[in-house]
Amino acid sequence: MSKIKQILAREILNSKGIPTIEVTVVLENGRLGRASAPTGTSVSGYEAKEVRDNDPKRYSGQGVLTAISNISGIISPKIIGMEVQNQKEIDKTMIEMDGTKDKSKLGSNAILPISMAVAKAAAADLNIPLFAYIRNYATSQSRDSYK
Repeated sequence: MSKIKQILAREILNSKGIPTIEVTVVLENGRLGRASAPTGTSVSGYEAKEVRDNDPKRYSGQGVLTAISNISGIISPKIIGMEVQNQKEIDKTMIEMDGTKDKSKLGSNAILPISMAVAKAAAADLNIPLFAYIRNYATSQSRDSYK
Protein backbone atom coordinates (compact mmCIF):
# COMPACT_ATOMS: atom_id res chain seq x y z
CA MET A 1 0.00 0.00 0.00
CA SER A 2 1.09 3.50 -0.73
CA LYS A 3 0.40 6.80 0.95
CA ILE A 4 -0.92 9.96 -0.65
CA LYS A 5 1.98 12.32 -1.33
CA GLN A 6 0.30 15.22 -3.10
CA ILE A 7 -3.11 16.52 -4.14
CA LEU A 8 -3.25 18.94 -7.05
CA ALA A 9 -6.38 20.81 -8.10
CA ARG A 10 -7.08 23.08 -11.03
CA GLU A 11 -9.99 24.84 -12.65
CA ILE A 12 -11.06 23.34 -15.96
CA LEU A 13 -14.07 23.86 -18.21
CA ASN A 14 -16.64 21.14 -18.76
CA SER A 15 -18.19 20.40 -22.14
CA LYS A 16 -20.64 23.29 -21.70
CA GLY A 17 -17.89 25.78 -20.86
CA ILE A 18 -18.76 25.84 -17.16
CA PRO A 19 -15.83 25.79 -14.70
CA THR A 20 -15.31 22.66 -12.66
CA ILE A 21 -12.41 21.09 -10.77
CA GLU A 22 -9.91 18.47 -11.84
CA VAL A 23 -7.96 16.76 -9.05
CA THR A 24 -4.81 14.68 -9.33
CA VAL A 25 -3.83 12.47 -6.39
CA VAL A 26 -0.14 11.51 -6.48
CA LEU A 27 1.14 8.59 -4.43
CA GLU A 28 4.55 8.12 -2.83
CA ASN A 29 5.36 5.47 -5.44
CA GLY A 30 4.60 7.88 -8.29
CA ARG A 31 1.28 6.37 -9.34
CA LEU A 32 -1.65 8.71 -9.62
CA GLY A 33 -5.36 9.08 -10.07
CA ARG A 34 -7.14 11.97 -11.79
CA ALA A 35 -10.82 12.93 -11.80
CA SER A 36 -12.99 15.94 -12.45
CA ALA A 37 -16.15 16.99 -10.68
CA PRO A 38 -19.33 16.75 -12.71
CA THR A 39 -21.35 19.96 -12.75
CA GLY A 40 -25.05 19.38 -12.49
CA THR A 41 -28.10 21.49 -13.11
CA SER A 42 -30.33 19.74 -10.60
CA VAL A 43 -31.72 22.06 -7.94
CA SER A 44 -33.34 19.58 -5.57
CA GLY A 45 -33.36 20.45 -1.90
CA TYR A 46 -31.40 17.25 -1.29
CA GLU A 47 -28.68 18.10 -3.80
CA ALA A 48 -25.07 18.42 -2.60
CA LYS A 49 -23.91 22.01 -3.04
CA GLU A 50 -21.01 23.24 -5.13
CA VAL A 51 -18.87 26.11 -3.90
CA ARG A 52 -18.67 28.86 -6.54
CA ASP A 53 -16.72 32.13 -6.46
CA ASN A 54 -19.69 34.42 -7.19
CA ASP A 55 -17.31 36.88 -8.88
CA PRO A 56 -19.28 38.30 -11.82
CA LYS A 57 -16.01 39.19 -13.59
CA ARG A 58 -14.99 35.52 -13.87
CA TYR A 59 -17.24 33.09 -15.70
CA SER A 60 -20.36 35.01 -14.64
CA GLY A 61 -19.72 34.06 -11.02
CA GLN A 62 -19.32 30.35 -11.78
CA GLY A 63 -15.56 30.10 -11.11
CA VAL A 64 -14.31 27.50 -8.64
CA LEU A 65 -11.15 29.07 -7.22
CA THR A 66 -12.72 29.18 -3.74
CA ALA A 67 -13.36 25.42 -3.85
CA ILE A 68 -9.80 24.87 -5.10
CA SER A 69 -8.57 26.91 -2.14
CA ASN A 70 -10.60 24.62 0.13
CA ILE A 71 -8.81 21.65 -1.41
CA SER A 72 -5.31 23.04 -1.05
CA GLY A 73 -5.75 24.80 2.29
CA ILE A 74 -8.18 22.65 4.24
CA ILE A 75 -8.63 19.17 2.75
CA SER A 76 -5.16 18.31 1.43
CA PRO A 77 -3.29 18.80 4.75
CA LYS A 78 -5.60 16.21 6.37
CA ILE A 79 -5.56 13.70 3.50
CA ILE A 80 -1.88 13.78 2.54
CA GLY A 81 -0.08 10.92 4.28
CA MET A 82 -3.14 8.67 4.46
CA GLU A 83 -3.06 5.20 2.92
CA VAL A 84 -4.70 5.42 -0.50
CA GLN A 85 -6.46 2.08 0.02
CA ASN A 86 -8.34 3.51 2.99
CA GLN A 87 -11.15 4.99 0.87
CA LYS A 88 -13.76 4.87 3.62
CA GLU A 89 -11.58 6.76 6.10
CA ILE A 90 -10.56 9.36 3.50
CA ASP A 91 -14.19 10.01 2.51
CA LYS A 92 -15.28 10.10 6.15
CA THR A 93 -12.54 12.62 6.97
CA MET A 94 -13.67 14.96 4.19
CA ILE A 95 -17.35 14.66 5.16
CA GLU A 96 -16.53 15.39 8.81
CA MET A 97 -14.37 18.38 7.84
CA ASP A 98 -17.27 19.80 5.85
CA GLY A 99 -19.73 19.18 8.66
CA THR A 100 -22.86 20.00 6.64
CA LYS A 101 -25.54 17.70 5.21
CA ASP A 102 -25.28 19.25 1.76
CA LYS A 103 -21.47 19.65 1.52
CA SER A 104 -21.93 23.44 1.35
CA LYS A 105 -18.91 24.39 3.49
CA LEU A 106 -16.11 22.80 1.43
CA GLY A 107 -18.22 22.06 -1.65
CA SER A 108 -19.27 18.85 -3.31
CA ASN A 109 -17.15 20.03 -6.24
CA ALA A 110 -14.10 19.79 -3.94
CA ILE A 111 -14.96 16.57 -2.07
CA LEU A 112 -16.19 14.42 -4.97
CA PRO A 113 -13.24 14.74 -7.36
CA ILE A 114 -10.81 13.98 -4.53
CA SER A 115 -12.75 10.84 -3.65
CA MET A 116 -12.87 9.74 -7.30
CA ALA A 117 -9.15 10.50 -7.83
CA VAL A 118 -8.30 8.53 -4.66
CA ALA A 119 -10.23 5.53 -6.02
CA LYS A 120 -8.38 5.75 -9.34
CA ALA A 121 -5.02 6.10 -7.57
CA ALA A 122 -5.86 3.12 -5.33
CA ALA A 123 -6.69 1.01 -8.39
CA ALA A 124 -3.44 2.10 -10.05
CA ASP A 125 -1.55 1.25 -6.86
CA LEU A 126 -2.98 -2.27 -6.97
CA ASN A 127 -2.44 -2.45 -10.73
CA ILE A 128 -6.08 -3.37 -11.33
CA PRO A 129 -8.83 -1.71 -13.37
CA LEU A 130 -11.00 0.84 -11.58
CA PHE A 131 -14.11 -1.35 -11.90
CA ALA A 132 -12.32 -4.17 -10.07
CA TYR A 133 -11.23 -1.83 -7.27
CA ILE A 134 -14.80 -0.54 -6.86
CA ARG A 135 -16.21 -4.08 -6.93
CA ASN A 136 -13.73 -5.23 -4.28
CA TYR A 137 -14.41 -2.15 -2.15
CA ALA A 138 -18.20 -2.50 -2.45
CA THR A 139 -18.22 -6.20 -1.57
CA SER A 140 -15.93 -5.67 1.43
CA GLN A 141 -18.19 -2.84 2.68
CA SER A 142 -21.33 -4.93 2.31
CA ARG A 143 -19.73 -7.74 4.33
CA ASP A 144 -18.79 -5.21 7.02
CA SER A 145 -22.40 -4.01 7.27
CA TYR A 146 -23.50 -7.44 8.52
CA LYS A 147 -21.16 -7.33 11.53
